Amino acid sequence: MVLETIAKIIKVQLPAYLKKLPLPETIGGFARLTVSEWLRLLPLLGILALLGYLTIRPFLPKKKKQRDSLINLKIQKENPKVVNEIDIEDLNSANVCYCRCWRSKTFPVCDKSHLKHNELTGDNVGPLILKKKIL
Repeated sequence: MVLETIAKIIKVQLPAYLKKLPLPETIGGFARLTVSEWLRLLPLLGILALLGYLTIRPFLPKKKKQRDSLINLKIQKENPKVVNEIDIEDLNSANVCYCRCWRSKTFPVCDKSHLKHNELTGDNVGPLILKKKIL
């Protein structure tokens, strides 16, 4: 039933619709179309514009990086990720990572939320790692 309806639209109704369209012979003929003729052309032009966009869409640049939401604007931008190590002798544990992206659910301790932030924004922020020297 559904396929029969689609076949009827494609074989009968679409050609009849296309025959009734006021397509001018020259480019200058478009300037002489009336408002009602333009309105009849609108669905076809909309579909052609959509098909054209879908055709070129894979070749358009991706908008993955949101530069306006960067946290780190100038510190060590030449590095893929900013990580600092500081030796502190009196830490209770051997290594402690502190958040610098402000997105950690366990703030101030890092929970690696910066990984998702960096992927979404192109930023390179990383944790502050405090290391206890083992003597």
